[in-house]
Amino acid sequence: MTTLKIRHLTKLFGGVRAVDDVSFSVRSGEFLALIGPNGAGKSTCFNMINGQLAPNAGDIRFSGRSIVGLPPRAIFRMGVGRTFQIAATFASMTVLENVQMGLISHAAQLFGLWRPARVLHREPAIELLRQVGMADAADRACRELAYGDVKRVELAIALANAPRLLLMDEPTAGMAPRERNDLIALVKQLVVERNMAVLFTEHSMDVVFAHADRVIVLARGKLIADGAVAAIRDDPQVQEVYFGTGKTFSRRTAGHQAPRPCTDQSSPSPP
Repeated sequence: MTTLKIRHLTKLFGGVRAVDDVSFSVRSGEFLALIGPNGAGKSTCFNMINGQLAPNAGDIRFSGRSIVGLPPRAIFRMGVGRTFQIAATFASMTVLENVQMGLISHAAQLFGLWRPARVLHREPAIELLRQVGMADAADRACRELAYGDVKRVELAIALANAPRLLLMDEPTAGMAPRERNDLIALVKQLVVERNMAVLFTEHSMDVVFAHADRVIVLARGKLIADGAVAAIRDDPQVQEVYFGTGKTFSRRTAGHQAPRPCTDQSSPSPP
């Protein structure tokens, strides 16, 4: 079943086509990687899908319904979750309270509370923290956590609306190799358990090639490749655009360092 269908999506910033006539789909239970060099249009594409930016042209359909023009909060409540490159949590609140706020927002209770927020949705929040391996830290303030653990809390918040589609913008940025592979393996497990569609951007090719079901590639706003991991890894055009040379992708397994690009202009920033 197709969860997200993008058709001819275009976004202009002055004379720059940040996203240029892009079309692709994401199916339920699919873990789809969106890759490309810096400035390729990945984050702009994400921001249009979840309503932060309005496209100049094209259509975005979620579960068969066009969501173009809807505000982010409406798209969130329809079942589209999101995590960000820089983790977005309330640092002074506890881990549990952060997830409770996600559940309160999903239940549209933010402006109608007659009980203290700390007593609402405690058990569902603890269950979400258990699923991401953070239940033991429920009473700790988020500011006390290591960055990899903050990313797990952000994932629990994103799951608070039981999303059918999860958008993850560079989920492993700033994480050590073992942390990032553990996090992506966890997300892949949740994809299978929940039959959830995931669209994620990622600069670590080891993570992409070890875990993605399919890969799409943007370059200068255009979609230049869409296919299975092996096909994308061996695609000469992708190698040329992504690495700035004809150098081939690494065939090494997850946990090893991917080959470094040879030019600064197209270099993905290492975490």
